[in-house]
Amino acid sequence: MCSEIGHSDLALVRLKKRVDFLRVARSGRRFATPGLVLQVADRQAGSHAITGITGRHSGTDEGSETAVGIGFTASKKVGNAVARNRAKRRLRAAVSAVMPKYAAGGHDYVLIGRKATLQRPYADLLTDLMRALRRTNSLTPNHADQPSS
Repeated sequence: MCSEIGHSDLALVRLKKRVDFLRVARSGRRFATPGLVLQVADRQAGSHAITGITGRHSGTDEGSETAVGIGFTASKKVGNAVARNRAKRRLRAAVSAVMPKYAAGGHDYVLIGRKATLQRPYADLLTDLMRALRRTNSLTPNHADQPSS
């Protein structure tokens, strides 16, 4: 089952394996905003992500240009388990709203929650994510030429 979200052909696929998180971290493409940190790497055909954002098997080709790997993490600096889960939940909501329309296919993304993720207004989180996508050159070609916010 394909785990498409929104009106785009972009399938959001969850990254769950540590090796995928490490590969994205090693890529060196990252941008920090007050609400989140975004790390980006080119998607590899051998990626281990096989589940959709909803946790089901995606059924898409893992190396496909229409697939985007998404991982979420928050360290203990964010707070206790309840706070970390809330931060990741807020990041998942922002990704569902922004990524299908604006993220370039063929990349893996890791979003890292920060302490400010918990209190930041949702509209500001969306702006942070858009800004991070723009700064890491990860916007779709038809949105890349828009002025930065």
